[in-house]
Amino acid sequence: MACVRQFASISLILLLPCLLNVAVDAKTLKRDVKALNEIKASLGWRVVYAWVGDDPCGDGDLPAWSGVTCSTQGDYRVVTELEVYAVSIIGPFPTAVTNLLDLTRLDLHNNKLTGPIPPQIGRLKRLKVLNLRWNKLQDVIPPEIGELKRLTHLYLSFNSFKGEIPRELANLPDLQYLHLHENRFIGRIPAELGTLRNLRHLDVGNNHLVGTIRELIRIEGCFPVLRNLYLNNNYLTGGIPAQLANMSNLEILYLSYNKMSGIVPAGLAHIPKLTYLYLDHNQFTGRIPDAFYKHPYLKELYIEGNSFRPGVNPIGIHKVLELSDSDFLF
Repeated sequence: MACVRQFASISLILLLPCLLNVAVDAKTLKRDVKALNEIKASLGWRVVYAWVGDDPCGDGDLPAWSGVTCSTQGDYRVVTELEVYAVSIIGPFPTAVTNLLDLTRLDLHNNKLTGPIPPQIGRLKRLKVLNLRWNKLQDVIPPEIGELKRLTHLYLSFNSFKGEIPRELANLPDLQYLHLHENRFIGRIPAELGTLRNLRHLDVGNNHLVGTIRELIRIEGCFPVLRNLYLNNNYLTGGIPAQLANMSNLEILYLSYNKMSGIVPAGLAHIPKLTYLYLDHNQFTGRIPDAFYKHPYLKELYIEGNSFRPGVNPIGIHKVLELSDSDFLF
């Protein structure tokens, strides 16, 4: 038995250099080398300065390019993550990115990218995180984004996207975070988004959207795990439907600066962990049910700029709910 163990140990020792050589000698897939060098040629000096050599995954004594993460698949290395943010990249979205077919994370936020997202974005079938917030991107969101079936995080806030929010976003079964804040979207919010069984955060604030909450939640059992719903600074009308209380996981409901009216249904006070309820600057009337003032979790109820009865009081001290960079870490 001891001999067998000794033989196994010797075999492992002999094989180890071979295994290490496979990892060291693995070549970066030519497709990815070509794509990253095309991107390098089109980017600003800040990125190029940090990207030394021709191989984005590193070559010999040269390390992998800053912001580029690679992994070994068989005999080759492939690029799986590209994070180039806050470096003042100027110009159109680099279409060559869509040739990096093994990408799981693409983060180009806080740059100066312009023009549309190319429809070829739909080629990135393994993409889980797409972060393009804080750019100057324009035009409509291509429906091909709906082909990214593994996407969990989509950040498109603070751009100049226009047109309607595409219904194809409802084709993303794993989507958890959808940020479309501060763009130029028009039309109604697609009710089909309510079929996303994993969606936790929906932010469509600061756009030009119309319609009613009743239309948004018309699908039975919609938004089953949604925690945060930001609809503020749009042109929504109508009242708060009592059915909204069926969204029992809600923690933040942000309705500020719309054209909504009617009374506040008492049922909302029975949402167990409702923490922030912003109703300010609408046309609500009546009184606030007492149950809100007894809610164990409710920290803020902001009601300024409505037509509530005299004596209706807010809860907490109002502050603008903005996400910091740390909220994007996971």
